[in-house]
Order: sequence, then C-alpha cells, then structure tokens
Amino acid sequence: MKQKSYFECSECGYQTPKWIGKCPSCGTWESFSEVQAISSSRSQRTASNSPGGTVQKLRDISTDNDYRILTRIEELDRVLGGGIVPGSLVLVGGDPGIGKSTLMLQMCNNLKNPLYVTGEESLPQIKVRAARLANINMDIDIMSESCVEKINTTILASDAPIVIIDSIQSIFSERAESTPGSVMQVRECASLLMQTAKSTNKSIIMIGHVTKDGTIAGPKILEHMVDTVLQFEGDKMHSYRILRALKNRYGSTNEIGIFEMQAKGMREVKNPSELFLAKKIIEESGIAITTSMEGSRPILLEVQALVTPSSYGVPQRISNGFDQRRLQMILSVLEKRLGLAFRQFDVFVNIAGGLYITDPAVDLALSMALVSSLKDIPLKTDSVFIGEVGLTGEIRQVSSIEQRINESIKLGFTQIYAPDNPFELSEKNKKRSFSINVIERISLALTQILA
Repeated sequence: MKQKSYFECSECGYQTPKWIGKCPSCGTWESFSEVQAISSSRSQRTASNSPGGTVQKLRDISTDNDYRILTRIEELDRVLGGGIVPGSLVLVGGDPGIGKSTLMLQMCNNLKNPLYVTGEESLPQIKVRAARLANINMDIDIMSESCVEKINTTILASDAPIVIIDSIQSIFSERAESTPGSVMQVRECASLLMQTAKSTNKSIIMIGHVTKDGTIAGPKILEHMVDTVLQFEGDKMHSYRILRALKNRYGSTNEIGIFEMQAKGMREVKNPSELFLAKKIIEESGIAITTSMEGSRPILLEVQALVTPSSYGVPQRISNGFDQRRLQMILSVLEKRLGLAFRQFDVFVNIAGGLYITDPAVDLALSMALVSSLKDIPLKTDSVFIGEVGLTGEIRQVSSIEQRINESIKLGFTQIYAPDNPFELSEKNKKRSFSINVIERISLALTQILA
C-alpha cells in the first residue's frame, strides 16, 4: 500500500494535498515541501470499549506539591511569576546571539541537579562557553543529542527536576519523516516533551529560534502547547536585554526582566532607570525626561527631538523607538492647537538607549521636546513630564501615576508635570523636596515651562 503524503508550508504549517507556489495562509512563496504522513501503530478502539476518564471535584484536587523552584535570578523569577512551576513547559525565544543559552546556563548554575541537553553544540563547545562565564559549576549534567526519543528516555531515567532543551528546532523525532526544524518535527517533539513534563512533574525549558519578523519559528500551535512563552528582546548595538513574558499560565504577562550582556555573562539590572538615563543630563534643547511603565515597574527615559529646516519638498518624519504614526498625530495637534508650523521642518525623534516605547504617557515629554527643539529653548534638567496628549490638546490621565511619580522623586527630580490624578507618595519621598505641577492642556504646559 502506497504511503500517503501531503505538502506543508515551512512558515505557518498550512497543509494541502497538492504543491502550490504561494501559501494562502501566510503568503510565503516557494515554502511548500512534501511530507510523508505519520502512520499510527496503535489499534483503533471503538468508543464503547474505551475506558472513561477520572472525574474529580475541584475542591478535592490536592495542590500541596504545587511549589515554585527559584532560579535565584531575580529578573527571571519575576517574569516567570515567582519561579518555575514543576511540570511546566516553558519556551524561550529570541534572536541569535542575544543570550538565551547564556542565561539558561547561568540558571543551571543556581539549580540543584539540572539537565542541559544541546542539539546544536558539541560538549567541548559547551565547556568552552561555560569557562568563559563567571563561576559556572562544572558538575552540571550535559548531554549532546538530537533524537527526541533518546532525550525523552534520558529524562525519564534522570532525577533532574528541570531540563533545558537547546534548541527545539535542532532536535527531531523518528516518527516524523522530515528534516529537523520543520513544522511537523517541531510539533511532534514539543508534543512528546509536553507529555513527559506533565506525567513526571519535571519542568522542561525549550529554547526556540525566531523568524526574520521576530516571531518564534515553527507552528503557532507550539505557543499554544506550552505553559509559558518568554521572549528575549534587545538591540545588538546596545548591551541591555529585555526578557518579556508573552504568555504565562502561572503569572502575569506584564512583568519584564532587564539584563546587561557582559563578557562574563548576563548581569541583572536592578535599577533600569539608571541604565536608560544619561549619567549627567545636559541642559540642551530637544531633551525631555519621562517615565514609561514596563510591566509593573516604572522606567525613566530620555526623549530626544531634533527639528531642523527641511531641504526637501516633503519634510521627513523619522522616529527611533517611538511609533511614527503617533508622532505624526502629536505634530498635528501642536500645529492645530498651538499654531506651530512643523510642516516646514524635518523632525527626528529618538528614545535614548534603544528602547521601543508604546506607553501613551510619553506624549507630553515628546511634545515638550519637539517645541523645545523648535524654539531652541532648553528644558530644566530636574523636570519630568508625564501625560497623554489628546486630539483636542488636553493632557489625559495615565495609569500607575503613583509608581511613576515616586520613581521620579526617588531619582532626584524635583519638578513633576502631570495631569490631575489622585496618588499617594511613599514615606521616603514625603521627606524630599519636590513640586508637582498639574497640567490640564498642552498650551498651558508650554506657557508655564517655555514662557
């Protein structure tokens, strides 16, 4: 009997009985390859002879063993929701060279009897990388294997509570007749590892590659299968790295962890505001300080704007770290409500440090930086601007105003410009000298500050 086959898209996993040039699901050209269907060796049983599952009352389910394993890396534990849950399946994605394997190796250094499985590097390569890092325990169990069935057998025989798979795209299953990294292989390998994690109560962390668009490679079902999806972000031109939770069944997805890549590994950044702020803020036009909420922590940022006469018929609008469409909206509000002619100038906006910001509370600081550069009037270096700019020119309230103001005062800023929001200062900040200025409209802000 001829074995059945079909064609599968290597980008999104769309299946079709015949080869086609363009995938109707993701629009990718020349992405279909022939895949042999997996034959099941299990006998088919009728529904009448199949035993039913066990039903329990919710109150009767025991959770005594539901504790978290601390990695002793505070930034990582925060993103995970307080540590690793036993029996969970975690996926860590990110660009090549961003530090995924380095962080996982440092995490193994803090755990008791972990197992590190690599399908991409040889054992001598792992040792060389471990020797480069600071204070890595050389007693960590390491295995170099690409067959998921052999890896699964080792996991079942091992007493390791946490297993790291580096990476899910480099291993293969003998049941799937396709190359490692294909949609079918990733799906089969992840499915087997998920069953092992749930049945043995062992936590399995899989390192995953990303596509050129920044999304995790493999079928979308991979992200649905796992319990937690962590994404490593960062600019290769900067040393900092941001670990963000895209999905977390056991915690919040609003938390982030910030690390700094150094020669001896990843270093935790305890105070991210000091990382993204210049050590000495210069009183120059076009610079404003604001706070952005990344998860539950406020981060002080330096917003830079440059407004110069345009040499072309159509002025340029270039932004780095800020949404260009929102920049165009703020420029339109400044022109309509304040009569400022930006149409004759090129506008360049930069968020210092390479961070990409979507927080609307940055609007007021960006507006002040734009007008400051246009008028060539510097803003005071002890000022922080917080607020969302509406289309009518009003300054709208923003979330987490208490954390933003307390963080600004803690770092020594004495002039806070914000909308009229109820907030409560911390006990330490009550003893500091500062002034909170209520701003209701963008026109009043410019009159008070740049008069």
